[in-house]
Amino acid sequence: MTKEILENAVKEGKLLLTAQQNIKELQNLDPCPNWVRESLDTLINENQWEELNDRFHSNLAFGTGGMRGRTIGKIITPPEKGTSADGETPSYAAVGSNTLNELTLLRATKALFEYLKKWMQEEGILEQPRLVVAYDVRHFSQKFANLVSKSWIKMGGYAMMFDGPRSTPQLSFSVRHRYAHAGVVITASHNPYHDNGFKAYFGDGAQLVPPHDQGVVSEYNSIRLSEVSPWLEDNGLEHCEPTTLQTEDDMAYKGCLEDAVINPELLKKISPKLVFTPIHGTGAISSVPALWDHGVQVALVDEQGAEDPNFSTVKSPNPENAEALSLGIKVANKTKSPYVLGSDPDCDRIGVAVAEGKGKFSCLSGNQVACILAEYRLQALKSQQLIKEGNEGGFALLKTFVTSPLVEKIAQGFGVRCVNTQTGFKWMAQKIRKYEEIARVRMQEEEGIGLDFDSTELFTRIDILSRYSTCTVLAAEESYGYLPLDLVRDKDGNASSLAIAEAFAFVESINSTPLKFLDTIYQKYGYHVEKTENIYFEGAEGSATISRLVESYRQKALQSVSGIRVSKVKDFSDAGYIDEDNEDVPQQNFIQLFLDNGFSVAIRPSGTEPKIKYYLFGCGEPNPRDLAASKTEVSDTLASMGKWLVEDAQERAKKD
Repeated sequence: MTKEILENAVKEGKLLLTAQQNIKELQNLDPCPNWVRESLDTLINENQWEELNDRFHSNLAFGTGGMRGRTIGKIITPPEKGTSADGETPSYAAVGSNTLNELTLLRATKALFEYLKKWMQEEGILEQPRLVVAYDVRHFSQKFANLVSKSWIKMGGYAMMFDGPRSTPQLSFSVRHRYAHAGVVITASHNPYHDNGFKAYFGDGAQLVPPHDQGVVSEYNSIRLSEVSPWLEDNGLEHCEPTTLQTEDDMAYKGCLEDAVINPELLKKISPKLVFTPIHGTGAISSVPALWDHGVQVALVDEQGAEDPNFSTVKSPNPENAEALSLGIKVANKTKSPYVLGSDPDCDRIGVAVAEGKGKFSCLSGNQVACILAEYRLQALKSQQLIKEGNEGGFALLKTFVTSPLVEKIAQGFGVRCVNTQTGFKWMAQKIRKYEEIARVRMQEEEGIGLDFDSTELFTRIDILSRYSTCTVLAAEESYGYLPLDLVRDKDGNASSLAIAEAFAFVESINSTPLKFLDTIYQKYGYHVEKTENIYFEGAEGSATISRLVESYRQKALQSVSGIRVSKVKDFSDAGYIDEDNEDVPQQNFIQLFLDNGFSVAIRPSGTEPKIKYYLFGCGEPNPRDLAASKTEVSDTLASMGKWLVEDAQERAKKD
């Protein structure tokens, strides 16, 4: 009977054919957990075709940020809800091929294990595959972390897990510190409360890059759900208990964070005053103690200090949104603190607001924070004679193509290199790893010295990397992610909090403010401003719309934007582009437009959310006679371009 209902729904255009095929696979699953079968029957019998399409139109895939998806459906079936009360975590995650649930999670875990085992055999690594698992405060995070750990042991591996929520950057560090072969963190970063994710890391502490990412995806696609569903039966993972990581692991990460600060004496002398909020996530676990240890005066947002998977005090736990920092700003006004820092739930990103006078605060963009950090850190290294005439080429700033070109101009101003990568912090982490490998090999060849970088003091590492390879002063991306040290291989909100506090201490030491300091940067290099336009397309139809929209820019290329001629186009889906290290740029579904007036536009579908992103970059001339007038002119032009692009996109998105 169910088969006929589904076939009729497809014929009537209510159910996608791909959804029907994926539902059929789940119906034929043996063994099939009761809640899976009962949830499916409920949705089908109640004719919930939109929900079924959203859940089953495709298989959840790995993107730039790993694997993310809904764990709580728009409709929660009674079997999924179980005995949970409203607002609590349901007993089971949303059933579906396109949702992150117990089955898709185990499938992903098995894919990572199988790929890693084959890779280790090829590399001649005759060891038990070791995994570190971390999780944040989201719905199902702890349950999923336990499933990943226990299934890893079931397959013959060794799994280590934290005893409570930890930040994503701590996972990255711990993979290296524990000499693990892989890592997993259960988080959906700043996504809405109903999402969760599976972020996979390799032994270098970075997210998967080629060939590993595609290797895991291939394994994932080849695994049948029947291979993992028995693990969900009673006693399926019995006696598979992971090793609990100890206090010493937390202390090791705490020690690593020390390297985020270039001038600890300055930070303690100025002792800046700030408000910190983890926005209900993991940020306060490491950031606040580290700030206190360096003499920073920290006030907390009590309402947002509690772990809350519903993120009940904000519309979104995304520090890119000013609303997420509004409670922090209220506390800042009460405590007369000039700065507010807020981390996302897994604390890999940091949002910043700074006082502009009379109780008003300005939220800095990710690009602005990156530029402040870049300018200060280069100045600090130069003042300490680590960067000096003749060795500038041994230092670099790393950024993504969609991060402000002002970062590149700052690098040029100090004579250091700037290296651009594709979107995704893993590409910058890959650069850091390569620079370290080059330095290690050259030291061995030229001086016969083998070196363990992780146990080497910071300023010694800086000297060695700058002489034999490249020392990364800062890695940054526009979406509020920064990495001011090299022992972690992902963006780090904990380390960034320290680096930002140090930069603000410097600004105070010269009797300035962050906004005035930005103006000195603009005066020197020209006013730069960035704007992002996001257009969302939800569900199964949305995914097809995004693909069609991106392809339209290839089939019907833009000749101008708001009347400004397009002088050059880079389509990074094509091979052949070379970066500043003379290495091939990985292909990515991403188009960059350069305009006659020096402005540029980047068009990219998000790898983690159902949206297409338009990045607009505007710039004025350096040393303008009237900085205020330059700001107005550049901003007005950029606003006009943004409006034009959105209108054009809406037309292109319409079906022919």
